[in-house]
Amino acid sequence: MLGSSHRRRHSAEHLSINPLFAQGSVMEPIPARRMPAGEMSSAAAYQIIHDELMLDGNARQNLATFVTTWMEPEVGRLMTECLPKNMIDKDEYPQTAEIEHRCVSMLADLWKAPDPSKAPGCSTVGSSEACMLGGLALKRRWQAARRVAGRPADKPNIVMGINVQVCWDKFANYFEVEPRLVPMEGDRFHLSGEEAVKLVDENTIGVVAVLGSTFDGSYEPVAEIAAALDGLQKRTGLDVPIHVDGASGGMIAPFLDSDLEWDFRVPRVASISTSGHKYGLVFPGVGWVIWRDQAALPEELIYHVNYLGGDMPTFALNFSRPGAQIVAQYYMFLRLGLEGYRLVHAVCRDVAGDIAAKLAAMGPFELITDGSELPVVALKMKSGIDNFNVFDVSRRLRERGWQVPAYTFPKNREDLAVLRIVVRNGFSHDLAALFLADLERLLPELEYQSEPLDKELATSFRH
Repeated sequence: MLGSSHRRRHSAEHLSINPLFAQGSVMEPIPARRMPAGEMSSAAAYQIIHDELMLDGNARQNLATFVTTWMEPEVGRLMTECLPKNMIDKDEYPQTAEIEHRCVSMLADLWKAPDPSKAPGCSTVGSSEACMLGGLALKRRWQAARRVAGRPADKPNIVMGINVQVCWDKFANYFEVEPRLVPMEGDRFHLSGEEAVKLVDENTIGVVAVLGSTFDGSYEPVAEIAAALDGLQKRTGLDVPIHVDGASGGMIAPFLDSDLEWDFRVPRVASISTSGHKYGLVFPGVGWVIWRDQAALPEELIYHVNYLGGDMPTFALNFSRPGAQIVAQYYMFLRLGLEGYRLVHAVCRDVAGDIAAKLAAMGPFELITDGSELPVVALKMKSGIDNFNVFDVSRRLRERGWQVPAYTFPKNREDLAVLRIVVRNGFSHDLAALFLADLERLLPELEYQSEPLDKELATSFRH
């Protein structure tokens, strides 16, 4: 009986259990895609799932993701304590609501809002929702202005570089806005002011500027884009606002690039979004969106909740979710402060710069970015190397546990294939040295190849 059951458990349709945890009928195959007929012990359920999850990659070796993969044990305890709290119930959990409001005020101050205490904003499940809320506010503002002017408001468009994160494609699709994408050209891999204004017209609800492109980690020139739109307004009267997608850079630039004007110091910036779970240093998922002032967020989008006898305005696409990530963000703000965040991110940028310098010295690689903006290094193969490519390098690094994405750039630069290395908190100089040593060991083997593997075989994953 045991032998036949054991053979059946090898099917992907069934799960197995260690006999140490088995109780009676639990030794029988457990269906993977249907609820089992009976119950099992908590230890057995944990063991089944725990063992299966060991097949996931090591998060600390994941150099593809921008998402935080390590936090201190203390914040883990706080998050566990807050998991049962539904943060949307402001009247039931007023202190969680107050903590969210404090985080909004801190970010408004960090991003130089004219009056941080009155700047509206909210938490989200990530920067994708934050971007959609920012875009939706742009659309409603544009529609209201068109109605006042007696003009049609049925053909909105939004201008952005083709390098934007996929959430902006979703925004355009879900909220029926025409996406006007500026393609890459030559060595220009993101949006410029000159290219942005070429696509703007009376139906443009706004321009999206990305502070930290996911393709190469570079900042888009927010002040330059704003200046180009200022010039356009002088010539045509079109007043087009900017939303800054600061998913990563919104939590890097305030600490490391304080002289860079990209935030509410630029008058044309109406709203800014960021990922708390990226360089905000919180486990996923939490995002934030802040508007310059009350006028930038149409009142019709806000819902008002009464709590503690007062008014709590809310604006969200999602509803029920735990307060854990909000509390974790507040913990990090208190724990690190301005100087702590500066130090953490400075180390990340230093590690990225060190990796970039050593990769450039290896021979086969040519840098695209060196980690001097986002702590991200993007590189390509040097001209003339045709026996292996970035997809081969990515595949071989995966054998040592390192997850380094290889991909081609979008329209007009589809010929460019790159590797991208994201440095996050916890990826130390020591880990970087181990990564570089593994890369150096595998390069001689790749050099023996006569030609690259088929791209589909060589790519370990798409990102």
